[in-house]
Amino acid sequence: MKTDLTKVLTISGQSGLYNYLSQARNGVIVESLSDKKRSCFGMNSKVTTLEDISIYTEDGEVKLKDVFRKMHEGLGEENAPSSKSADKELQAFFAKVLPDYDRDRFHLSHMKKVVTWYNILKEHASLDFEDKGQDNAAGEAPEE
Repeated sequence: MKTDLTKVLTISGQSGLYNYLSQARNGVIVESLSDKKRSCFGMNSKVTTLEDISIYTEDGEVKLKDVFRKMHEGLGEENAPSSKSADKELQAFFAKVLPDYDRDRFHLSHMKKVVTWYNILKEHASLDFEDKGQDNAAGEAPEE
């Protein structure tokens, strides 16, 4: 089953990833990917879909989905390094899978989040992502 990153959420101040279930009167109802517990987060919570996140590179930005794909190509069935890995190990890992990442704007804290999210998706969802623009072979946004 493919993972729809428009329904996978990260919530500021909360660990882990959440699956969007429904809109509530004063917020959003979600389910934790790891333990399946349901919660409601209010309008003042900062909720972001993984589809909306990009990583800075020297040439612009790369969608998180594409970064996950590159990580999967490089790792195969192995897990990504732990977020508790040595700083140099995480930097070397991203230099390998995304060699042109912007070293000034893609910080170690971001790297830790990305590897944590990758491992959660690998364990509790799928690394096979839905593509909204499947007609476009290059995977680029359609021109307007």
